[in-house]
Amino acid sequence: MKNLFENWKNIYNEYPRTFWVLIAVSFVDQIGGALLFPFFALYVTMKFNVGMTEVGYLFAFFSVSSFVGSILGGALTDRFGRKQIVIFSLVATSIGSVFMGLATSLTAFYVIAVLSGIFSVGGPARQAMVADILPEKKRAQGYGILRVAANLSVAIGPALGGILLGITSYLTLFIVDAVTSFIVAGLFAAFIPETKPEVRESSLQAGASQSVSQSFVGYLSVFRDLLFMAFIFVCILMGLVYTNMNTSLGVYLRDMFAVSEANYGLILSLNAAMVVLFQFAVTRRIENRPPLLVMAAGMLLYTIGFGMYGFVGTMPFFVLAMIILTIGEMLIAPVSQALVAKFSPAEMRGRYMAVFGISWMIPFAVGPTLAGLVMDNFNPRWLWYLAGVIGVVATFGFVWLHRMVDVSAKEEILTEAAAEAVA
Repeated sequence: MKNLFENWKNIYNEYPRTFWVLIAVSFVDQIGGALLFPFFALYVTMKFNVGMTEVGYLFAFFSVSSFVGSILGGALTDRFGRKQIVIFSLVATSIGSVFMGLATSLTAFYVIAVLSGIFSVGGPARQAMVADILPEKKRAQGYGILRVAANLSVAIGPALGGILLGITSYLTLFIVDAVTSFIVAGLFAAFIPETKPEVRESSLQAGASQSVSQSFVGYLSVFRDLLFMAFIFVCILMGLVYTNMNTSLGVYLRDMFAVSEANYGLILSLNAAMVVLFQFAVTRRIENRPPLLVMAAGMLLYTIGFGMYGFVGTMPFFVLAMIILTIGEMLIAPVSQALVAKFSPAEMRGRYMAVFGISWMIPFAVGPTLAGLVMDNFNPRWLWYLAGVIGVVATFGFVWLHRMVDVSAKEEILTEAAAEAVA
């Protein structure tokens, strides 16, 4: 026990205090979201008496509007800083959560979800904060710790949400989510300093960021980064597989195998508990491995785990599939965020993080809709067969990217050596 305490103390001392405050505040915020989000599909199908196709439309609207909010947030983050953008987003989305809980028609629910998505401008700012605070070699581990905190909240949230639904209504979950966001906004204001790096005024990019309109024009530089955009494309394929966990899986298990909301919440809590217990150790073991090959390995585990749901039909195998895909998630998540930070110049970090949001916006926009069409019109097992096929393609995509990045890095070294020889 003494050695365990010393290990955690050493880990704590490796990171600055501001980082740990950010982790703690983010944990509190994610508790509220984890109570609610896993039950969205279940709530909409029950409340408005619709199928998964309509749920898919909802996720599509919300994803597109969230991407708009992310694009706004990325530019504003690089222009004005991280802290105030996060606080505004927390307050705005908390109000939207309450109104979603009070909506009495599906149309009103769609409208409120879209507005909430547009005001979700804080995501790029939070991700940029981690990269601002930590040196490059510590970022993968830092994002891993952030995931541990997030999944600790998810380990608690779905199980607690399932319990609350047994004794109260869905409206309570929406209200709890809103109150939590308000509390976190206050904590951000009181305890977290601004982390935006100081950029030299002589820098070309600094000049490009002196007005809001020019900050948006700066996105053109991101889209011209072809390797980064190829990385985004493969991540989109990955997202099409992963989004099923929090959208289609609950309805599939309920309708095909009579798995209760409480048991579905426990399956998700297993995912979160594994991340809490093992994420940091896994991240430490892979920190010196080629990051894109690590992502390929994780994607292969996604393919196996999600594909299993098309072949199995009992609770022990549902749990085994979740264990396999969770190991893949522990490989992918911290490495992918660290890669985005590595791709991005410091003065454009918010915009790179925002564009990275495409890799989730498109899957959430089209994935649930396509999944709903399959589940409502064909054998639902085909959804998981298709997920397996897409997963194989994405796995090879990450391997190809590794080769391309390796070639690009060698060419850059040769170019620099030639320039030094001429000088």
